[in-house]
Formats: sequence, C-alpha cells, structure tokens
Amino acid sequence: MHTRTLGRTGLHVSEVGLGGLFVSRFGNADLDSAVAAIHRALELGVNYFDTAPGYHNSEEVLGIALEGVTKPHYISTKLGGRPQPFNPRDKDHLRRSIEESLRLLKRDHIDLLFIHEPDRPGQYDWWEDRAAFRGPVREFMEELKQEGVISYTGLGGTTAYEIVPILATGEYDVVLTAFNYSLLWREAEIAVLPEAERQGMGIVAGSPLQQGALARRYDDEVSHGALWLSPPRREQYRRLYALLDEVGIPLSELALRFVLSHPAISTTLMGARNVAEVEANVKAAADGPLPSDLLQRIDEIARMVPFRPFEEPFGLPFGRAYRGPGIA
Repeated sequence: MHTRTLGRTGLHVSEVGLGGLFVSRFGNADLDSAVAAIHRALELGVNYFDTAPGYHNSEEVLGIALEGVTKPHYISTKLGGRPQPFNPRDKDHLRRSIEESLRLLKRDHIDLLFIHEPDRPGQYDWWEDRAAFRGPVREFMEELKQEGVISYTGLGGTTAYEIVPILATGEYDVVLTAFNYSLLWREAEIAVLPEAERQGMGIVAGSPLQQGALARRYDDEVSHGALWLSPPRREQYRRLYALLDEVGIPLSELALRFVLSHPAISTTLMGARNVAEVEANVKAAADGPLPSDLLQRIDEIARMVPFRPFEEPFGLPFGRAYRGPGIA
C-alpha cells in the first residue's frame, strides 16, 4: 500500500482509507465481519479510518476493532448530531459530542476532527457570523488542540461550492469532499479541489463509487428502465459501459483508480463491508493511477453531463424502487 502526505499535517496516510459508514449497521455488517474487515485492512497497509457520530454504530465498531492495536494508524471523526437535540453553537453540546466519541473509540486522543457538513445550514447551523464563518465550534476545536485531545482540524463538507469560502479562511488542515468527485460527477474539480490545494490542505475523497452507482454495471436499467435517468446521463452510461468492454477493467476498479489518479487527493475512502471487499479495493488500488490516454477518454465521457441534472436523485436508485419527481 502506497502512502501520500495529508497536506500540511505531514501525516503519511494510505492512499486508500476505510470509511466507517459501511462497517456499521447502515452497511448491514455484523460485528464479527466488520472487525475482521478492519483487521484485514490494517494487514494490507490501510492506516486511515474515517467515522462520525451519525454513522450509526461505526465509532463503537472501530473502537472495538482497534483497541490494543499497536500498528500505527489514524482516526478521523466529526462533530455534529449528538447529543439530541443538537445545538452546534453550544459548547457543552460540542464537548459532550467529542467525549462520547472518545468513549466509543476507546481512546483519549483523535488524530483529526472534522466539522460535519459546515456548508449546509439546513443540516447544522454552525456559524454565528456566516459571512466570516465564525462560531463557537472554531474556538472549541482550538481548545481541544491545546488540551492534546485532537491534532488536526478539518471540514467534512459535501456541497461542491458552498464550502469553498470556508476553505479559503485557511483555518483548517483537511477537507473531506464526498459525492462530487468520481468518474462521472466532477463538481469538486471546479472550485473545491483547487482551493484546497491553494491552502495546502489534505484532501480526503469520499464515495468514489458514487453511493453504489459506480459499484457495478446496471446494463438492463440503463437500456430499458430507470426512467429517472435523463437522456444525456443515460447515453453517458452507455458510453462508459462501452469503454469498460473495450478496456476490460471492472467498473468498481476503474472508478477507484480514477480518483487515485488525482495527485492532490491524499486518501480515497473505500466503503468495504467485509474482508472480500477490502481485499478487492486494495488489489484495485495496487494497480495504480490510470494511464493518461484512458483518463482523457473518461474526461470526454464526463463532459457529456458536466453538471448534475436538476431532478436527478442524489443517490441514483439503481436496483431500487424510485418514488421521486414524475411518479404519480
């Protein structure tokens, strides 16, 4: 497993990390298989593990799996969603959130603490002064640094553009960008990644398989179903599948190696539920970035739909019932 530098933190993190959401109840992983997956990831050189209070029982699972592990590794978690009701401007709530994370993770120190979704005021209203992005959370995170509870701070944002002015403050070490940088979805290329690079931030890429839409092929639905697919997106998928037939690379491998091909991305989170999925992701990563001529062809396909169509479901419901716009 190759490592990359996590921006100005100087930490050397595995180029593939493990996203904790899928070893939780959300991923339907039982405790034994989840622990086995985490241990196998460690054996294969994975040293970066991401979790959050909102990821079901993920913190608890990681705490059990990593207790007593002496092999060097890093854990990131997030502020937000706990206790309930959660007030993001109440320092007591923030303190209780991190104390519960420490308890569940079975440790007295966390390497990286993110503000969870700082760019979505409908989710968490972190900022007293939204123009300057100032609020108690920033002061609290600095206090945690001084106390030795955390080492670095980050922004766990998912919105492609609203997070950019927060990055531009230069006050955070790492950004986790999710759902907006993958084979076909490129919004983060426009502003998020360039601003993070300007600030010398580490970049963590989440959901390289686009919440499952790039995990495997859905030929029948692309050809004959999935009425929620816009005509340009449908044709884009057809072109992508034709490319897969030509180059002989499985879709999930192509998707992971595409994200790994961006030199500014420090680590890419795999959503592995079990040992077999961990091994498959690590094996794909071992083949390294994609060749430049193949990246150019993928870019041509991505430009067919440069922005997400307005009514496209956020999580493309391949293989699931759709109950969105246009359904009576």
